[in-house]
Amino acid sequence: MKKTCSLCAGDGGVVILRTSSWRVVLAEDEPLHPCLVRVIAQKHLAEMTDLAPAERSECMALVFRMEETLRRILSPAKVNLASLGNMTPHLHWHIVPRQSDDPHFPGSIWAPPLRQTGVLSRPPGFEMALRQALENL
Repeated sequence: MKKTCSLCAGDGGVVILRTSSWRVVLAEDEPLHPCLVRVIAQKHLAEMTDLAPAERSECMALVFRMEETLRRILSPAKVNLASLGNMTPHLHWHIVPRQSDDPHFPGSIWAPPLRQTGVLSRPPGFEMALRQALENL
């Protein structure tokens, strides 16, 4: 039986921007990291080198714009950029703002938590700020 790709079957989060090649989403499946953003290829492919050079540049422009925006809005201790695809082999980038007191810091967000935290939420106007950051790209 063929396994369905979850990023082909669904958006992967709240869509902030959708183009013919890319979508930028606010993750809903990372409750300990509510400000995690993903840049996801619209077509199913696994690796950056599956893209034409212009598509690679477009992808990284979105990733970098989101990193800049998260830094401006949240003033994180660090921003992690990751394109793993081991669990979901569909090209996507994670842009993860990190705070020094987040449950996993300084480890990976996919490692066991190092500390307990209270309820984590997005700051007011967060989604709108992401949308505005992408308007002029």
